[in-house]
Amino acid sequence: MTTNVEQILTEIREANLSYLMLAQNLIRSDREQALFRLGVSEDTADLLSVLTPSQMMKIASGNTLLCRFRFDDELVWGLLTSHGKSSAANDATSRLHAAIVLAGRHHEAA
Repeated sequence: MTTNVEQILTEIREANLSYLMLAQNLIRSDREQALFRLGVSEDTADLLSVLTPSQMMKIASGNTLLCRFRFDDELVWGLLTSHGKSSAANDATSRLHAAIVLAGRHHEAA
């Protein structure tokens, strides 16, 4: 492997471990908020909450990124990027709208 590929794989593993640690912390501190923020099911939250450090290290060591973008449509991306508009009011309104859209999808999936 080239050095660049090795560096990318190292970064993926570090991101995986950080994600697992963050997810577990969120789930343990405020489960309902964690389910919404992480976009995971109750079953997944149950699994994540009881992982041991060694299990997290093993899971994180793969070469596939564990987290993913939960929104893959133009509406949400457009709202989050504000279509190039730069006013603070538009930013706040767009982010609120995006949060509402994502919340609706979270409840649909649950």
